[in-house]
Amino acid sequence: MAVKITGVDHVVLRTTKIEEVLGFYRDKLGCPVERTIEPLGLYQLRAGASLVDVLDTTVFTIAAAGPGESLFDHFCLSVAAASPDELCAMLDAAGIAHGDPAERYGATGNGTSIYVSDPDGRTVELKITAGAAAAGGA
Repeated sequence: MAVKITGVDHVVLRTTKIEEVLGFYRDKLGCPVERTIEPLGLYQLRAGASLVDVLDTTVFTIAAAGPGESLFDHFCLSVAAASPDELCAMLDAAGIAHGDPAERYGATGNGTSIYVSDPDGRTVELKITAGAAAAGGA
């Protein structure tokens, strides 16, 4: 049984230019701010069915990019799976190392997700949502 991707849930960008970046996505591209967690420097902007998360690295320094590192943090894909156990089984069958399931917020609200890494070391979050499980879950 293979993992079934149903869409992009969110992307996470890191910046030291929070006002400029928020102005670009919010004011110029029309992505309204949906949620803000100021202690983390996190701004979540609605982009259709997905979110663009922007991390202010002057507030949340653990997210700051080092020299030569990308300002792209990670992206999250929605997956069709009936449960975290089923998703873990799919990843195990595909030989993909993964983290433990955890509840996280995304474009469709709270849901269970699991972090994996692609061959270049980029973090990919795989998120089970009620809609994804209902649309393609077993």
